[in-house]
This record gives sequence, structure tokens and C-alpha cells, in this order.
Amino acid sequence: MSAIFNFQSLLVVILLLICTCTYIRSLTSLLDRRKTGFLGTFWKCARIGERKSPWVAACCLIMAAMVLFY
Repeated sequence: MSAIFNFQSLLVVILLLICTCTYIRSLTSLLDRRKTGFLGTFWKCARIGERKSPWVAACCLIMAAMVLFY
């Protein structure tokens, strides 16, 4: 089943995207050049990960527990 049709899988994919973009932005300035368009989505995900990091971390822990125990 695709992640689009399964809500829990969609949330996991979104959280992984946010965490990955934030990690890439912390290593390089690769995402800073493209702030608009389709590639701007990755920059926006990195900004969400930076500004809401305690919330994103809590969501990652909750989703990890859900994946492990369900």
C-alpha cells in the first residue's frame, strides 16, 4: 500500500522529510539557494525542523513508538 493512502505512513514520510532536510541544511548551505518553487519545499521543511525542533523530536519519538509497537 502506498504511503499516500495510509495516514500513519504519510506522517512518517513527512517527519523523515523534515528531519532529513534539517540535517542536510545543518551540514551544508545547499538548501539556502532555492527558497521558491518545488525545491523551496525542502528549504521550508528545513525551517520547520529548525524552529519547531522540540515538537518535531517529540513527534519522531511518538511515531517511532507507534511503528515499533503496532
